[in-house]
Amino acid sequence: MRDERSVASGSDGSAGDANYGVIGTGYAQYRRPEPEFTAAIRTALGDARTLVNVGAGAGSYEPTDLDVTAVEPSATMRAQRPAGLSPAVNATAEDLPFDDDSFDAALASFTVHQWRDLQAGLREVRRVTRDPVVILTCDPAALTRSWINDYAPEVIATEASRYPSIDALRVGLGGTVSAASVPIPLGCVDGFSEAYYGRPEALLDPGARRANSAWSFVGPDVEERFERTLQADLDSGAWDARHGQLRVQPTFDGSLRLVVGRP
Repeated sequence: MRDERSVASGSDGSAGDANYGVIGTGYAQYRRPEPEFTAAIRTALGDARTLVNVGAGAGSYEPTDLDVTAVEPSATMRAQRPAGLSPAVNATAEDLPFDDDSFDAALASFTVHQWRDLQAGLREVRRVTRDPVVILTCDPAALTRSWINDYAPEVIATEASRYPSIDALRVGLGGTVSAASVPIPLGCVDGFSEAYYGRPEALLDPGARRANSAWSFVGPDVEERFERTLQADLDSGAWDARHGQLRVQPTFDGSLRLVVGRP
């Protein structure tokens, strides 16, 4: 079910189904680049010198040693880019204002599920990129591995319905495509939902939930139930009885995937 927070998703230029004019406020506080993911992305980019970062948001995972052109349609997200990064171009993945083969490589991190036309966006990214297209995303088939499914299955179902399958990414990119699981570290600083696999208390913070767009598509009744039941299980020890080993588990093999497409 959707609530009024998701209406008029383009009010600040947001191109997808979520309104970052609402949920994007404070996003950079919770969604910081995780060093482990940054290293994996940088390795995948290889010897590229120029990069287009599509759906760049507040600038997470943009390499500082490359010539980066960022693309971001949301004004709220563009405004949160750090001073050291170049301003982002106001455009969408489906209509990139660049010539063919303009960049050595492309990056799309936590964004493909926001694109209104996935296949058109992938064709455009492939058109303007000479070699690797690197996508950090989640595999919808693996989302139920999270303990969140016990407390807010509506959120997990929403995520699963929005994230494209790995096969859909393969079709859209064409060429040679690899997809690798990315382990999530216990102290992950990029606060997407699975980052809190061993820190359930953190998701009692409404700001942490707001930085994950799926929560904007469920009603307040779901959030209220989530807070109430999770808090009760933490107080009683029920959560730890079921999932306590996650508090000391160094990494979690969840839904996170690094997809790399080459011509």
